[in-house]
Amino acid sequence: MGQTLSKRTIRDLIYSSFEAFPDQNALAMVGDTPFTYSDIKELVHQISKVLQWKKLKKGDRVAILAENSPLWGAAYFAIVTSGRVVVPILTEFHPTQIHHIIRNSGARLLFTTKKMASKLEDGKLGQLECILSLDDFEFRVDGCDSNTLTKAVVAAETGVKKFEEYPREEDDLACIIYTSGTTGNSKGVMLTHKNIVSNVLSVSQIISVSTEDRLLSILPLSHAYEASMGFLAALYFGATIYYIEGLPTAMTLLPAMQKVKPTIILSVPLIMEKIYKKKVLAEINKKPLTRELYKFSVFRKLLNKLAGKKLLEAFGGGIRFFVFGGAAISPDVENFMREAKIPYTTGYGLTEASPLLAANPLEKVKVSSTGPAVPEVTLKIVDRDPITGIGEIYAKGPNIMPGYFNNPVVSKEVLTDDGWLITGDRGYLDEEGYLFIKGRSKNVIVGSNGENIYPEEIEEILNESSYVMESLVLGRDRKIIAKVYLDYDVLDLEFSKQNLTESEIRTRINNLLQDLKHVVNKRVAGFSKIHEIYEQPEPFQKTPTKKIKRYLYKI
Repeated sequence: MGQTLSKRTIRDLIYSSFEAFPDQNALAMVGDTPFTYSDIKELVHQISKVLQWKKLKKGDRVAILAENSPLWGAAYFAIVTSGRVVVPILTEFHPTQIHHIIRNSGARLLFTTKKMASKLEDGKLGQLECILSLDDFEFRVDGCDSNTLTKAVVAAETGVKKFEEYPREEDDLACIIYTSGTTGNSKGVMLTHKNIVSNVLSVSQIISVSTEDRLLSILPLSHAYEASMGFLAALYFGATIYYIEGLPTAMTLLPAMQKVKPTIILSVPLIMEKIYKKKVLAEINKKPLTRELYKFSVFRKLLNKLAGKKLLEAFGGGIRFFVFGGAAISPDVENFMREAKIPYTTGYGLTEASPLLAANPLEKVKVSSTGPAVPEVTLKIVDRDPITGIGEIYAKGPNIMPGYFNNPVVSKEVLTDDGWLITGDRGYLDEEGYLFIKGRSKNVIVGSNGENIYPEEIEEILNESSYVMESLVLGRDRKIIAKVYLDYDVLDLEFSKQNLTESEIRTRINNLLQDLKHVVNKRVAGFSKIHEIYEQPEPFQKTPTKKIKRYLYKI
């Protein structure tokens, strides 16, 4: 349990940690000397003075376009604890999206890095007045003399006669997060201090974290999931967070895990799904004996348990649990983790909910469920099907956004007059209040006789195949169409042993797709049967939380 807060503001939250854990390690790049909580407090104070020196007032927007780092965190805290509003921008966004966000938010100042500089070129950046570099503490102001951050702080110390502490209230706007989403529409989600901090406090009641915990951060801080759960919640408990240089690939992740020996990792399901298919199944399928044994429950459980032990050692040997969010986890991978004795929990949320709405208790995880509502949040199912109980998921609580920035029309579409958030997801609650999500409302395919078909359920079955890396199910003329991106490493290994010609390989792949359709259609209802499966020649484009951008593939 963390500290008691007098007010639910991010300033109260982080300053309580500054006071409780001054000498504890707080933030670090893997391999570097960590910044302590006192170090971060000093950095926050220095950058806050620079913001005042630049004449930014309470409520002014300040954007961050940068890779994960301790300085990203220091800049974030300087912005929100001094009364300004932070606008975190995902580095994966296209330059035109970035320019739009800077203009739409009315950001007056931007923190960035040299790697991101090219994304700002030739852009119309609205009210942006200056840019500050987070590279090696360097500080730069467009149109002004270049300075190191140290010189900028000295200038601020000289120019700022009296440091202004703007009053911060729980309902003050803290940040605007522009969603990446799967629909192609980027909207600015407004979150107040109370929205964010209430969600952190909810987590503190269901997950135990301490100063002994080490988190390895592999998701972008500009995403609500990582910012609230992997950053603010961890620091509230006094934990230490480590960041990786570059993308979290096998080449960077495994060495980092051996150095950090993390106790907690927040991830998206796709990462574990890749490990399961590319490492575990690939190793088992190498030998005919283990491949056959894996088909029998008793031997599968034994092989999974052995694989789990090896994986936990590869992850540094200190893992207490994984947290999976951002997308649904496939049943076969979840079953593997249970049999492999890999501790984990899953949750469900939306940026609009700061983001967490439901989470599985570590000691009572239900397969295929996202768990019950977190403390202070209420979930209900609207327009339920009388037979299945499936309906639209609504949520209410102190974590729900007040609306989208400068977009009252769309805000009214998702927020009811009495404060419920219409999530856009469909699912049901069981007798214990555990939430089961069936899919997005906008993805539902209506069958020829009016049946609701959930493409995500069909995709789960497709993805169980060792030949399939990912899939997408769509509707066309009231028929079900599937696109699959195959695991070409597995296919190359099989084909190379048989010396097949290009024509023979193409025939084999076509036969594989037909076999796959037959297997899936045996397991789904008649109205959900796949009419045709097509090969997707390259990986599907995804959001930062690894959800497929479905709007790009509409037929």
